[in-house]
Order: sequence, then C-alpha cells, then structure tokens
Amino acid sequence: MPLNPYRHNPAHGFTLLEMAVVLAIVGLLLGGLLPVMSGQMEQQRRNETRKYMDEVRDALLGYAISTSNKHLPCPDTNGDGTAEAACTTVAQQVGTLPYKDLGVAEKDAYGNVLVYAVTREFADGATRFTLSTAGTMRVCTTAACAANLTSTAAAVIVSRGANWANTPSADEAENTDGDTDFVSHDFVQNGFDDLAVWISPSILFNRMVTAGQLP
Repeated sequence: MPLNPYRHNPAHGFTLLEMAVVLAIVGLLLGGLLPVMSGQMEQQRRNETRKYMDEVRDALLGYAISTSNKHLPCPDTNGDGTAEAACTTVAQQVGTLPYKDLGVAEKDAYGNVLVYAVTREFADGATRFTLSTAGTMRVCTTAACAANLTSTAAAVIVSRGANWANTPSADEAENTDGDTDFVSHDFVQNGFDDLAVWISPSILFNRMVTAGQLP
C-alpha cells in the first residue's frame, strides 16, 4: 500500500522531566565554571592594578627628579586630582593620588583612586630634603604592626581592591584610617585584597643623584 505523502510522523518534544535533567546539568556546569571565571577575572584585575601601581611609582620618581620640583607631591585631600600646596600635618600627609599632576590614569582596575601617603620632609618644596632625610611611613604585615616590612618609607601607595566599601578587615581598615601605618600581605580569598607599594628613601636618593638633583 503506498505511503500517504501528506502523513507525517508525530513530532517528539522534550518532556518536563528531560528538560529538568538538562537544566540541572547546565546548572552544575555553570556552578563549576563561575568560581574559575571569577578567580581569573580577579587575577587579571590584580595584575592590571600592579602594572598601574608600578607606573604610578615611576611617575612619582619622575616628578621628584624634575628640575622644577625636586620633591615628591603632596597628596590630594579634596578629590580634585591635584596635589595640595602643603602637607605638614599627618592629616595632610595622607590622601589620594594627585593623578592629574603625575599624568597617569585616574583609577586602578577596581575603579578606585589610589591611596597616597608621603613623608612631609620629602614633599616640602620650601625645604629641600638631603641624603640624611628619613622616611616615616610604616608598612606592616598586620594591623597590629608586630612586624614591619619598612618603617622608613618616603611614600606609600595603596589599592583598596574590590571589597573596600564593604565591612573591611582590621588589616584593610588600617589602609584607610588616615594615619601613616599601612598593611601589606598576601591575598586572602573573600578577605584582604589590598595592594601596597612604597618608595624607599634609598631608591629616591639614587634617582635624584643620577639626575644631578642631589646632593
């Protein structure tokens, strides 16, 4: 008997059970991939921020060896991106990066302006520092400062990472409390994610001597 050309086999769709199984499998795959992707994105942002902070450190050194400056800039304390005229008090020595004066990008990979602190003697344009000038910025491994990475930094710059606006740990809070103590240690997942670099007086002196600005 010839087949009816107008007769079609009934279409077979997914049952609710089959769709539920597929969605469950997709959910498991996404659940496994999201932490990996999140970790990769975080690592990329940290790498970009480290590179940016290295550029900032070089820009600060370049600012200091300029024939018209011969000192580091004061921090920005009013949010306009430029250095204040003076930074003689502790409150004036800690602020944010004067990125406009340095000619660098405004924000790090987390979308934040860097914290910037400087020893006042190294930023005093009226009184030129010498090879015997000591820094007073302290970088510690914990907020308690039981161990110091340095206690004589000329300047410190800090990236507050991604979670600074949330309830910070004691170590992160130390980096934004406005004093001249800072914390730097390894990254902690869902915890401490700040990055800190500093300029030692010896590095600054070396660049100044090489440029003919000291002694």
